Amino acid sequence: MTIKKSVNNDEVIIEVEGRVDTNTAKEFETAVKEIPAGTKKLTIDMTGLAYISSAGLRVLLIANQLMDEYGEVCALNPNNEIREILSITGFDDFLNIVEK
Repeated sequence: MTIKKSVNNDEVIIEVEGRVDTNTAKEFETAVKEIPAGTKKLTIDMTGLAYISSAGLRVLLIANQLMDEYGEVCALNPNNEIREILSITGFDDFLNIVEK
């Protein structure tokens, strides 16, 4: 898994590529928890994400809790499999799923 983080004004973009599973979720969690105060939008770019386990879903819950006070969490370009996982688990109720 690789993670790239960038800041654009009050938006933080975290690009996640590869697999987020038990072995890599901690690194993903660290990236999410390090977003600056005052961030209004957290975009998790899933274009290169091939797999997400329950450990990765837990990190998305943490992201939602962090941003609940400040703004929104967007999931950008999840593939069909990940989109289905987000739908079945109800994560699409609080994640703004965007396709570009």
